[in-house]
Amino acid sequence: MSILICDSNCELWYTRAEELGVDFIPMPYFFEDRELSYDLGRETDFKNFYKAMREGTMPKTMALNPEDYKRFLTPYFERGEDVFYVSFSHAMSGTFASLYAALEELKARYPARKCTVFDTKAISLGAGLQVEAAALKKREGASDEELLAFLTAYRDRLGCYFVVDDLMHLKRGGRLSAAAAVAGTMLRLKPILTFNEEGGLSVYEKAMGSKKALRMLADHCIREMTAPEYPVYVLDADCAEEGDRLAALIREKRPEAEIRRQTVGPVIGTHCGPGTLAVLFIGEKRPIPLK
Repeated sequence: MSILICDSNCELWYTRAEELGVDFIPMPYFFEDRELSYDLGRETDFKNFYKAMREGTMPKTMALNPEDYKRFLTPYFERGEDVFYVSFSHAMSGTFASLYAALEELKARYPARKCTVFDTKAISLGAGLQVEAAALKKREGASDEELLAFLTAYRDRLGCYFVVDDLMHLKRGGRLSAAAAVAGTMLRLKPILTFNEEGGLSVYEKAMGSKKALRMLADHCIREMTAPEYPVYVLDADCAEEGDRLAALIREKRPEAEIRRQTVGPVIGTHCGPGTLAVLFIGEKRPIPLK
């Protein structure tokens, strides 16, 4: 039987990870001259983080190196345990080159051990929903092979839509071209973003202004959510009032939905910036973004 792990870029809240018995790899970021790691919200000062960003502080994210991964994974292999790692999107970071380099070395040292890596092709609670579902499936006694088949189908049902307040944050992180960021800002365009088939970010549609964008996020969940047995997550990056409004709009039309509210963590927040809103749920199929 393998041990299920994730990384903190899945943003599953620390109490939920503990309830499910899921270990996580802390992902690093650099903020106010300090190197920190996201702890799934246990001791994170979200208010100070976003306040500093609004005042001009620009945090940075960092990839782990092979030694970091070896340090985290070695204790499992030493105990004779296999690992099933449900990871954030490989298209979002170069850190996975380090992961696979570490696994090559560990395979030579522990040839009897196995590490299965599942790419959620999502980030934040787009990955976290998949971690949560995987943990519940393992509780039912699913083997690694059964878990892999389940997650592959479940991943293709993930609905995720989000909108950012300042397009320049996506531009700085290389997620949006400079021309698109400037044009969108000048025209007050609010692109509704989603994950593409590779696990990167793509524009799904465009809204004129924040109010229209919020309404469109709600409408997508109201129309497309088909599995109320799974939670709906509404996330905000230091814009709780808008997040509560989004949750209320969904709850009004889909009262059967279990809506969970959460703050976007600092690693993801570095790239999307304060004012970001997102909704994540399980539907019939993954949205297909504009080409």
